[in-house]
Order: sequence, then structure tokens, then C-alpha cells
Amino acid sequence: MTRLLAALLLCALSGIATAQYPNKPIKIIVPFPGGSATDTISRILGASVSGAIGQSVVVENKAGADGAIAAGEVMRAAPDGYTLLMATNSPMSAVPALKKVPPYDPVSDFTPITDIGRYTFFIVVHPGVPAKTVSEFIHYARANPGKINYASGNTTGIVSAAFFASQAGIEMVHVPYKGEPQAITDLLAGRVHLLFASSSTSVPQVRDGKLRALATTLSRRSNLLPDVPTIAEAGMPQFQLTSWAGLFGPAKMPREIVERLNKEFGAAMQRPDVVQAMDKQAFLLLPSTPERLGAFVKEQMDSYRNVLRAAGVQPE
Repeated sequence: MTRLLAALLLCALSGIATAQYPNKPIKIIVPFPGGSATDTISRILGASVSGAIGQSVVVENKAGADGAIAAGEVMRAAPDGYTLLMATNSPMSAVPALKKVPPYDPVSDFTPITDIGRYTFFIVVHPGVPAKTVSEFIHYARANPGKINYASGNTTGIVSAAFFASQAGIEMVHVPYKGEPQAITDLLAGRVHLLFASSSTSVPQVRDGKLRALATTLSRRSNLLPDVPTIAEAGMPQFQLTSWAGLFGPAKMPREIVERLNKEFGAAMQRPDVVQAMDKQAFLLLPSTPERLGAFVKEQMDSYRNVLRAAGVQPE
């Protein structure tokens, strides 16, 4: 009888806590450094949601290990809705595909809340590279095997460049960085030659003439750089890789909290100021149900495994 009463009391207290949610600041863990595309969209959404719920939404950057450090921290957090993960394809698609023994299961170790959307990536090179198109770059790379360094600031960059190189039949040297801001810095200095970069870090540099964009990995041209062709237009229609962001919590979050977060973030993604800010980042907002995000995660895990297999990349 005592155990039963204790269990009922615990359930009652849990129900009260859920009903009062949120009554303290919410933390969004971002797997990349400040200034990265994921950091930027997290802060835009966090500010909008904060104003709506009357509680601070704090962004905390936990870069490293292709997003696995941030994902691991959220996985181990209490499932009370106060610690969330702004995940991308890096920790949720690529890490499980790149590791023989993944540090977590993207499906069972997390609670999907809502899809956030899709990033725009560009293939950018240092102006010292004598190529203005993808075909010219491939020709140059074939003439200089192993002499071109490509940077990566996330697993999208790693997987994209590996797949690109395998499809083009070229050999490049990989130089990894903890995040895109550091990779862009070395690309601007000419210490590396090529980067698959998100729009937020690459477009300003392209507009200033400091970098050259060869193509976008989107299926359509970006309104930020409308003269830059899609990679399909550039002669590689077989290149298909989705770069995405979604919001997750630890496993076993109460359904009521998931629904509240889904509602609040979905509403934020409809606000004109948020839409305008995301447009400037060339980020396509795609809010969804938790169930749709969960299914999408499974689809992307299979997709990344297929791309890595095609690129000849073996899990470590």
C-alpha cells in the first residue's frame, strides 16, 4: 500500500509539473560553434519562442565530434523539456552511419519534436583555384591529384566532399575543423582550397569576391546567389544529399510537453519576422509533427549509409 501511494504521489507531482511547463528557462544545445548556421537559426527561433512563452530560451554551444558531444549531453538529460537538441544530419544521420558502434541511437534515445527545415549549401573555392565551374574544377583536380585540400566544418562537408570526389573521380586531401567559421577562415587565407559551406558563412564572402561559388547543392538555385547553378545544372545530377535541422529532446518526454513545444516552435516558424530572418539565411522552414520527424530520421539514416557506401567510406 505504501509503494502504491508513493507511486500515485509521484504521478500527481509529475502531472502538476507538466501542467506548469515551462516555469524556468529552456536550454537548446547546438552541436556547432557560435556563428555557424545552426547557431544562427537556433537563436532566431529561441528568441521568438521565448517571447511567446514568457521564459528564456537559452542557446548553448557544444561543438565537437561531429555533433555527438551535444547529442550525448541531451540524451543523458532529464526528459522534462528543459534541455533540447537542435540536431542536424551530422549527429543524427552521419555519425550513426560513420561509426561501427554509434554512441547513441537517433531513434530510441531521443524524442522528436518538430522538423525545422533545410540548409542551403554551396561549393566554394579560394580565388586562387583556377576554376570557375564544377567541370573546370574537376579537370584541375584530375591534373593535380592529392594537391587540393578540402575543408570540413561538419559531417555534411565530410560526406558531401567524399561523395563529390568519388563521383568526379578525383583525389583530394581532407582537412577537418570543429566548425564552419574556422574552416572558412583558413579557406579565405588559402590554406585550404574547397569547402561545402552553408549560406550563412559563405554567401557574404562570395559577394565580397573573397571566395568563388561553383554550385549549390540544392535542387533549385538560391535567391541569395541566383547566378550560381545547381550541382545538377553543373553536370552532376546524381549528387543528392539533404542537409537538415530538427528539434529533439531526450527519450521518454511526456507527450503533453512534446505537444506544447511542437505548437510553440511551429507558431514561431509562421511569424513574418522569423520567416524573413530565415530567408536571409537561405534556410527553408519545414515544421512538422513529431511523428513525421521521427520517420524522416529513419529515412535519412538509410540515405546516408547509401551515400557513404557509394563514396567508398567505411564506418570506423
